[in-house]
Amino acid sequence: MGRAVIIGFTFFLLAGLAAAQVPTSGNIFVGYSFENASSSALNLDLSRPNLQGWEASLEGKVFPALGIVADFTGHYGSESFTQLTPNGPINVNVTGHEEEVLFGPRVSVSIRRFRPFAEFELGIGHINTNSFGSDISFAMAIGGGLDYRIIRPAAWRFQGDYVSTRFFNTAQSNVRLSTGIVFRF
Repeated sequence: MGRAVIIGFTFFLLAGLAAAQVPTSGNIFVGYSFENASSSALNLDLSRPNLQGWEASLEGKVFPALGIVADFTGHYGSESFTQLTPNGPINVNVTGHEEEVLFGPRVSVSIRRFRPFAEFELGIGHINTNSFGSDISFAMAIGGGLDYRIIRPAAWRFQGDYVSTRFFNTAQSNVRLSTGIVFRF
């Protein structure tokens, strides 16, 4: 009987310590995202297409000024261009979508109703096009933003990031701008 009580108490104590390691605060962000993408795939000299999409992130606070972020994005768009061939020029329309899943630290500080932040994230990206197929690449983002507290549990976010990928063995340097609602817990 005494042994069962000791084992039960030990499990209770360890469960309490494990629960103390889970972040007790953080936020969830969902919103609109715009990406000015580099279209250097297959060494074509194209303009930089503007992609529209969404962004969602989950941040768990490790310390009051430091959090760990999981960031998910999806961007969609198309671009038309003329390609020269031996049979003459042809018009090509490329449609596609790009997704990234990124993880990393975010540093932030509250100043009254404002919360500026800076972040660095690493992960993977995936692109799928109707003309050139699909590819998976390492992805990196560095940037920051500003949360404006509307009411205690909700804020509005403005965010900008430099996103680097390497689809089709060619480097892309993208600019991503996002805005949306932040739910704090």
